[in-house]
Amino acid sequence: MPRRLVAPIVDARRELAKLTKSAKSCQIVALQAFPAAVSLLRMPFPFPLRASVPLYLAPMAGVSESPFRRLCRRFGADVVVTEFLSAEGIRRENPATINKLRFGPDERPIGVQIFGADPAAMAEAAGLVTDVFQPDFVDINFGCPVKKVVRRNGGSGCLKDLSLVEAVIRAVAASTHLPVTCKIRSGWNEEMRNPVEIALRCQDAGARVLAIHPRTRTQMYSGAAHWDEIAAVVEALDIPVLGNGDIKTADDAARMHHQTGCAGVMIARGSFGQPWIFDQARDLLDGRPMRPAPSVEARFRVAAEHARMAADYEPDRRGAAIEFRKHLGWYVRGLPGSADLRRALHAVTSLHEVEGIFAEYLLARERGLIVDSAPDPESMESVGA
Repeated sequence: MPRRLVAPIVDARRELAKLTKSAKSCQIVALQAFPAAVSLLRMPFPFPLRASVPLYLAPMAGVSESPFRRLCRRFGADVVVTEFLSAEGIRRENPATINKLRFGPDERPIGVQIFGADPAAMAEAAGLVTDVFQPDFVDINFGCPVKKVVRRNGGSGCLKDLSLVEAVIRAVAASTHLPVTCKIRSGWNEEMRNPVEIALRCQDAGARVLAIHPRTRTQMYSGAAHWDEIAAVVEALDIPVLGNGDIKTADDAARMHHQTGCAGVMIARGSFGQPWIFDQARDLLDGRPMRPAPSVEARFRVAAEHARMAADYEPDRRGAAIEFRKHLGWYVRGLPGSADLRRALHAVTSLHEVEGIFAEYLLARERGLIVDSAPDPESMESVGA
């Protein structure tokens, strides 16, 4: 279609978004009342899914590695995404970056997330990922707020220049036959906060699914995520929209869907130490009573299995144990005496030590020796993202 015809259509959509924004409360009520009807008006997901409202494991650096992705799939995650990976690292075939692109058939459907600010480099990286690793989709990161990424205009740094955002999406889409999706924030800062505009530009450039974390880059993870902005983006776009932000419990995931009408929910830090959050959220979304969280013994079994998977996956066993310490801390968060337990787990240099530490804790608990003397600061930390 000629650009002179496309521009008026885009402008009309933006004007419609402005009008609908003033009626946000009415939209949310309508979405709550008729979620199925609303979903029928949207484009479908560009790859096969069993669930009508898919639950995604978010891409997270140092967390969304293959063992955790596989574990979350077994606990009900419908879609997983790799850690976000540098386009420059991929195109230069950096061994550490290429190693993180490995995944197994039990992880599908899976997307590979890439980041960068050079459209040509992003296109080359997407082409290599497509040809060599063949994921189900390629995802572009426009949401990461970390300084070392944004100082090169990567991640949410791109949101300062929406023409660059469009150029990156178009370049990546032209380099692969796979669906291209993207993850955004609501803007760079409060002055540039305009999630509907950003989302429309992404859709118009060729994004097939859009995930939004409704905070600005300068907010990082402070304050509350503005779920009303997810609802506004859902209303404005034709493609599926994923909601993300402040999902700490399964109830949060179900509530986000009902309040915003989002086509799917992306769970990030809420999955830390509780991969069963996906099964629990599925129960609520499907109208079933939510299954209880695992007992302490069952939680330890999951953690130990996760540790064994990590040890088998990483060639450097000692490095794997040190890197895995954060997962161990999350698994024991909130337990009586968890501060002492976490200190012991954070000292492991071999993942074979983990089961012994868990066994000692359970024995001490059985003998009444576990004293929860003070709140564990880590257990009080917000984990929603």
